[in-house]
Amino acid sequence: MFLATKGHKRHTRQRRKDILLWPFVIFVPFVAFLWQPLLVARIAIIGGGIGGLTAALALRQSNFEAEVFEQAPALLDVGAAIAIWPNAMRVFEQLQLSDKIIEKAGVMEEIQWLDQDGFLINRASIPRAVALHRADLQATLLHSLPAESIHLDHAFVSYRQHGNKTIATFANGNSVEADFLIGADGIHSDVRAQLIKDGDPVFRGYTVWRGIAPTIPSLIPTSTAVEIHGRGKRFGIGPVGLGRVGWWASANISDTDDLSSLFAGWCRPVLDLIEATPKKSVLKTPALDREPNKTWGDGRMTLLGDAIHPTTPNLGQGGCLAIEDALVLARCLKRYGATEEALRNYERLRFKRTAAVAKYSRYYGAMGQWENVWARGVRRTALALVPESIARSLMQIVFDYDADLVA
Repeated sequence: MFLATKGHKRHTRQRRKDILLWPFVIFVPFVAFLWQPLLVARIAIIGGGIGGLTAALALRQSNFEAEVFEQAPALLDVGAAIAIWPNAMRVFEQLQLSDKIIEKAGVMEEIQWLDQDGFLINRASIPRAVALHRADLQATLLHSLPAESIHLDHAFVSYRQHGNKTIATFANGNSVEADFLIGADGIHSDVRAQLIKDGDPVFRGYTVWRGIAPTIPSLIPTSTAVEIHGRGKRFGIGPVGLGRVGWWASANISDTDDLSSLFAGWCRPVLDLIEATPKKSVLKTPALDREPNKTWGDGRMTLLGDAIHPTTPNLGQGGCLAIEDALVLARCLKRYGATEEALRNYERLRFKRTAAVAKYSRYYGAMGQWENVWARGVRRTALALVPESIARSLMQIVFDYDADLVA
């Protein structure tokens, strides 16, 4: 009887303890659930260009803590025009920025190919695309991010990985520890240099000049992108919004900045645009790219945009590919979680696409720079005979890509 009573008391005390523990069993997981959004992965992005800023926006939309570290002490109003073709515009629609971008952009609804005398070779309608001053696009992206997520005057020096963390150091003496590191620091990427050590990008034999004329000369068609072909030279024209026109020129020489002389005798809009553009604002760069490389990252680090797949400017896809990268990266991290697997899947998904577009751009540029009279005759004939339906089908290979739907 005594033993039964004693056992009953022990059982009663245990039940009381269990009852007292129930609130903790329920409450602690509930609190953990509420705090979970605050424990998201921290991602450090090296480079505050178009690709880096778009990546920060896409990652933050997926509830990651993304911060940008840019080497420049200030993001100035510099740069030339950038085309946002349909494949990139879909990304900005997903990020709910397309309306803001269009406010400052010029719309392009057609592409025309001309000879240097201004005679039409061919034309093709295109899905609506826009072009704008690169600084305007950068400002739109920048103002869509929290000010505290942007760190200027942070020139990248090196990174190292320690466990599940990456640690980046900067020339100003600061360092940052993050769960992931994204190298988006352009064609001369220091992050890439540490990872791949493959030297300088490849020069493709011609020079490119870019400018924005503050006024629209006569004879410039509206809502149209124009490409003019000559002997070893080309000239491109497109609207960039706010009463301005963007242009680019290419030539197989690099030892001159006298574009008026270089393009003397060409049709009037070419010379009008050159003369209307302040010389100090014209950017001059060699045409560069790299051969595709399947090594995009290692561990908790990966590369994005020109840092991994720089592209010659012939198709206007360099910035567009970086914008695509940004959304696919964010989707992979959201789908697979804050894991190395997410980065490797992002790299696998993007390699074939970026390698193909870079190759198309390189070949198109090489053809555009032909000097031989017979080769130029073949080029003109081929451009003139291509039906618009086929031209549109070829462009759709590039334009129809949707970064939000890729499996």
